[in-house]
Amino acid sequence: MGGILFGYSYDKGSIGDQFRAKRFKHFESFLNSLQKPIRILDVGGTEYFWVHRDFHKSTDIKVTLLNLEKVEVEHDMFESVSGDASDLSQYKDNEFDIVFSNSVIEHLYTWEKQVKMANECMRVGRFHYIQTPNKYFFIEPHFRLPFFDLLPKKLAFWLLVNTPLSHGHRWKHEMASTWLEEIKLLTLRQMKELFSTSSVHREKFLGMTKSFTAHNFIE
Repeated sequence: MGGILFGYSYDKGSIGDQFRAKRFKHFESFLNSLQKPIRILDVGGTEYFWVHRDFHKSTDIKVTLLNLEKVEVEHDMFESVSGDASDLSQYKDNEFDIVFSNSVIEHLYTWEKQVKMANECMRVGRFHYIQTPNKYFFIEPHFRLPFFDLLPKKLAFWLLVNTPLSHGHRWKHEMASTWLEEIKLLTLRQMKELFSTSSVHREKFLGMTKSFTAHNFIE
C-alpha cells in the first residue's frame, strides 16, 4: 500500500499513475469528439507522457511540448519549444485546439503567475484541460508527506533537510528552499476563480478530493 500511495506518478501501479490513466481516459472522451487534425499545446509536458498512452502512433494529432528548456523528441508528432507558462505571447488567440497541462500550475511561485497562466491557457486554446493537486488532500503529492502543505514553512524546511521522511532521503538545503517557495497548491475556490467559466472536475480517493481539473468541454 505504501508504494502504491507514496510512489511517483510515473511509477507503474502508484496511485499517481492510476489517477493519470483514469484522468487521461476522461480527457480522451473529449478529444475523440473533436474534428481532426488536432493541435495540442501541452504546458509543462513530456513526450513520455503521450508515448506511454500510444499517442506517438497517431497521424492526425500534433503535440507541442512547452517547457522552460527545449528538449530533443523522437517522434514526428511532437515538437518541443521553450517558453513560459505564464506568458504564451508567441501564440495567437485560439492557435491550438486544446491546451493541456498536468500538475504544472502549482509550480509558479505566486498567485499572480497562476492567474496569468490560466488566462493564457484559455486564450491560446479553443479548449483547455488543466489539472492540479488539491491543497487539502491528506498527502502532499510533491513531498509525499501527510498534511505537509499546512505546516509552517520553517518546520517544513527542517523536516526536509534533517529527516528522511520525504522520499526516503534528506533534502539539500537549496533544493528544499526552492521547492517550498515554488509550490503553491490550489484550493477548489481558487481553481474556480482562475477558471470562472469552466467546469471543475474533482478526482476522488477514499471519498476525498485528490485533484481538480478545469476544462471547458461539454460533458
